[in-house]
Amino acid sequence: MKKIFLKIGFGLVSCGMAIPTFASVTFGDPQSKAGALTVSGAIRANYQDKHYGESASDQKIKFDAAILRLGYESPDWFGQAEYRCYQYDTFCDFSTLVSGYLGYRLNPTDNITIGLQPIPFGPGRYWDSSFYAGINNTMGLQDALDLGVNYHFEMPTATKVDLAYFATDGGNYHGTSKDAARYTANVVSSSDPLKTDLNEKNMWMARVDQELKFLTTDDLKVSLGGSYWYSDIENEKASSDGTRNAWALFNRINYKNLNVVLTGGKQSISNKDALSPHSSTFGSFDAEYDIANKGYFYTVDTSYVFKNIRDSLNVTPYIVFSGFNKKEQGFDDSQRNIVGVALDYKNVTLYTEYLMSKNDPFVGGTGVSLAAGDDGKWNKLLNVMLVYSF
Repeated sequence: MKKIFLKIGFGLVSCGMAIPTFASVTFGDPQSKAGALTVSGAIRANYQDKHYGESASDQKIKFDAAILRLGYESPDWFGQAEYRCYQYDTFCDFSTLVSGYLGYRLNPTDNITIGLQPIPFGPGRYWDSSFYAGINNTMGLQDALDLGVNYHFEMPTATKVDLAYFATDGGNYHGTSKDAARYTANVVSSSDPLKTDLNEKNMWMARVDQELKFLTTDDLKVSLGGSYWYSDIENEKASSDGTRNAWALFNRINYKNLNVVLTGGKQSISNKDALSPHSSTFGSFDAEYDIANKGYFYTVDTSYVFKNIRDSLNVTPYIVFSGFNKKEQGFDDSQRNIVGVALDYKNVTLYTEYLMSKNDPFVGGTGVSLAAGDDGKWNKLLNVMLVYSF
């Protein structure tokens, strides 16, 4: 199987921490009836040193991506749109719409949003503190955005509930692949006739997030939650369609500046494919790869924020353990573990992190790493990302 990391090794990552925007431009007043439009974005540069058992290191600073965001705020309405332009070989050889949604506030806590938006699965859009993100991101479970409607409401018992329906995925945009030029990892129509040819639709999701008030103090906050996902998997080569069933449980613990997030769950896909009943072809960041249909996933995230060390400098060290334990006999489990630190100063953020991964298509692996597995060896990656927000 041909290695795919040489093309996508520095462009595929998504930001696990919210990048602050300091120099955005706002037109209007968010408290007025007409509202306000905010234009912001970011430019990213990247350095990597790869230890994949063969010569694959970039070992030079490269332009990574340009990001443009539009945000709208008024007393009743809100919305956001984001587009990203990446560079693998040439400028904008891969670009994609990330989000585009509009929301209406029913009251200060409840709202309805419609459009291309984050799915309510797991503890939130991001499950960990790293930039590269855990392996659940490559599986399309974390930092995933699809096209649909979400109803969010909160109860007096400190219970937050999301009920959502997504008609389809976020779509395919500009790249060299047939159907994988997309931000979120989705099932795709493969360019390989021997691979699966799938389309996901009618995604029903629910999430409940409960703050444990009996444990809450001025310094300590604890919450528990769970989410469920059911959808139809349309098989373009077969007469019958399959399904996806997934669930995730999560626990957040915040003590002063220490944050711990635990996430675990199970995914089960029935693709009704006679040639490939145990794996399905996914695509993201202009690359195709197979994922085992059944297995258990997890993420353990620990971070500590040192605030205002000097002149608004914040330093956040973090450790992330993530994995996918596959149920199919003979399929090797996948892991991606990250140790890193983020330095945030005004409108500049610097991530420095070291990844240790095996059976991972985006860290030294192949197109079957998340399915049957590859050579099972640990691959290491030093990833440095500089982000300038405007």
